[in-house]
Amino acid sequence: MKNSALYIHIPFCEQKCIYCDFYSIITKNKIDGYLETLLIEMNYYSGLLRDTHIFSSIFFGGGTPSLMSPSYISKIITTAKELFNFTDDVEITLETNPGTVNKEKLVALYEIGVNRLSIGIQSFYEEDLRFLTRIHSSQAARQTVFNAVEAGFNNINIDLIFNLPKQTKEKWFYNLIEAAKLPVTHISAYSLILEPGTILNKMVIDNKVKIEDADFDADLYLITIEYLTSKGFKQYEVSNFALPGYECRHNNAYWQYHDYLGLGTYSHSFINNERWKNLSALSLYSAAIEAKGSAKINIEKITDDEAVNEYIMLALRSSGIDIIELVEMFGDNWLNRNEKYLEVIRAGGFILYKENRISLTKKGYAVCDEILVNFK
Repeated sequence: MKNSALYIHIPFCEQKCIYCDFYSIITKNKIDGYLETLLIEMNYYSGLLRDTHIFSSIFFGGGTPSLMSPSYISKIITTAKELFNFTDDVEITLETNPGTVNKEKLVALYEIGVNRLSIGIQSFYEEDLRFLTRIHSSQAARQTVFNAVEAGFNNINIDLIFNLPKQTKEKWFYNLIEAAKLPVTHISAYSLILEPGTILNKMVIDNKVKIEDADFDADLYLITIEYLTSKGFKQYEVSNFALPGYECRHNNAYWQYHDYLGLGTYSHSFINNERWKNLSALSLYSAAIEAKGSAKINIEKITDDEAVNEYIMLALRSSGIDIIELVEMFGDNWLNRNEKYLEVIRAGGFILYKENRISLTKKGYAVCDEILVNFK
């Protein structure tokens, strides 16, 4: 059976953050109907994948999944386990926003099987949180982490965003210090991206907000790598840092080119070298599920050349290229084509070879995209 990952999109939010381009809606009267539609979609894919795939992770993303009641999340988990094959130690992650959970709710989530939290803190500065239109305070963010530990969670990620408007290097460094003080096992640090169609993007276009240039962004990124690795966090992907043994299994499924199934609005899937996404609008998604069991569009069959290029891109952005695995999956053509370029970037200190693995150095991570576009 293929080792795979299961993603479930919960699109409901209290309010839309100005930087977010994920599909989300601010309504509560469609929550129950969405659950029923999700279960229909699960049944559809169970018939196709039950005998061929085993899932080692479930990831609830959004939107704000932590807005849902524990019984709502429990119904999804229970039904999924009835319909699909899972490993005994399945990792179940719930994206969680401070301000949507108290200790009692966290205890209930832990008791129904959620064993990993990803808490969207983003910043420990109140002015940043107000600017990003987050609904929590920095103190509430810290308290959510402590409440989670008391509830039983020992696998906790927090998200942070750097290169926010008016964010100095000193302010970003403070965020890293505060993050490392908390009892967390994983830190995701993302550069602020201006996504088309977001409120923030329009603010920048209208010159109401200024974002620092790529050089400043790169400086913040290098500060992140240096500080978090000094605190014992291993960088196992461009934006993700984990204490030993706490790398996100679900993240690694993507980076290691495993199959993944996405359920719900906006979700994406990659199964048996075929990629697709679901309809985003809740009304269209629901109508498609009710009519035919699935809501997939933009179906794309991945060619052999595309597959090897995607494998290289994902591997280099994470734990590196396993040379033996590469040759077993795709042969040695890619290595032969890029032999000279690999030697150039190796001599420049951007990659290193160790135990049949080609991986980026800290210097290489900072220019990862530039390295990737030069491969043949």
